[in-house]
Amino acid sequence: MRQYDLIVIGAGPGGYIAAIEAAKMGKKVAVIERKKIGGTCLNVGCIPSKAYLKNASWIESLHQANAFGIHSELIDIDFSKLVARKDGVVSQLQQGIHYLFKQHSIDYIEGEAQLKTSHEVEVGGECLEATFILLATGSTPFVPPISGIQEVDYLTTDTFFELKELPKELVIIGGGVIGIELAFAMAPLGTNVTVVEVAPSILMTEDIDARRIIKKKLNKMGVNLIESAQIKQVTPNNIALSNQAISFDTLLVVTGRKANLDLADQLSLRKTENQKFIEVNHHYQTSVSSIYAVGDMIDGLMLAHAASKEGIKAVRHMFATAERPLKNEDVPKCVYSHPEIASFGLTEEKAKEKGYDVLVSKTDYMANGRAIAGDETTGFVKIISEKKHHEILGGVIVGANATEMIHILLAVKESEGRLEELEKMTFAHPTLSEMIGELASNMIV
Repeated sequence: MRQYDLIVIGAGPGGYIAAIEAAKMGKKVAVIERKKIGGTCLNVGCIPSKAYLKNASWIESLHQANAFGIHSELIDIDFSKLVARKDGVVSQLQQGIHYLFKQHSIDYIEGEAQLKTSHEVEVGGECLEATFILLATGSTPFVPPISGIQEVDYLTTDTFFELKELPKELVIIGGGVIGIELAFAMAPLGTNVTVVEVAPSILMTEDIDARRIIKKKLNKMGVNLIESAQIKQVTPNNIALSNQAISFDTLLVVTGRKANLDLADQLSLRKTENQKFIEVNHHYQTSVSSIYAVGDMIDGLMLAHAASKEGIKAVRHMFATAERPLKNEDVPKCVYSHPEIASFGLTEEKAKEKGYDVLVSKTDYMANGRAIAGDETTGFVKIISEKKHHEILGGVIVGANATEMIHILLAVKESEGRLEELEKMTFAHPTLSEMIGELASNMIV
């Protein structure tokens, strides 16, 4: 029986990052994966969607250039080449993880893992033993019980990126982050896109001002946006709502994800009260002390970077010094629409609920020189602070490069900085980032 210090089950961001962290500490590590190395994010999530969003941005740039005197014509879209580019990006990153495993002497095992005891894992007929086991098996798409859905050849994110032909009429059920990103990816390619959301608004987890901007852009792109929808039935060619029927040749269902809990059930690990996640303590230990769980399996933000940080913290608790758990307020949330949305921390409403004397201010991209020069004037920077100590409670950035700029605010917050520290920084001119310094300066006057 092979012996390890740590066996990680799941080679997604929560698993492979944790494995590398443990290997850096000199531990003997094995990673078991039943599908593809890199997990959901790399293979059917974050990375392929960003590749498709880049295709869309090229087309938008072409139209933008035409409007300002650089005349060119879009003759044809070879979707097969776009798919091939996406596949190449995914393959390159998969190879990168394999290289890191080899560099750190991590054993990578493909197969279905079974938990035999609190220290033993069986895979491919072989039993492995470890001091600790980390569960990082992620989640799968959740499909609601819509009438007729089981008789329809619908797609989820697990299958959408296998498409070889560009859809002509795409209906997306679900107006969350994934659905909206894919609407932005496909509409510029010439696909007739309809987004159907049963909630009162798309992107309900995002800032209300951000939502207004994204809705306006979707309308400008010709995306048919239906909110507060009542879905009556789905047939192979159309979706029947309470007041209309919408035809499609491709149906994509992106209505959330559910944790993979099969391994938890094998050892009867304690679950959360709603039975949807594995219950863990502040150090990501399950009810069995030698077994830890991170990522989509536990009740937190279903984000790749959150899973990675949780994996690192779990490993450090196993073999080094315990760290405080990851707080949702410290995790950046990103929507890679055009313009982008990035946010973290408390909203103005949540800050008030917690008893803060809230100080909020916002500045628009249209007042920034770099934004004007680059014709990127849609968007804003918003900082949520408080009047007594000028502590940074949260932030929202909507606009070009928002998902990069948000880390300036986060870095200052993590360093226990205040608005004064932002004001003292010297930002290069002309940059989009200087809006942050100017906004902080205005807030402390």
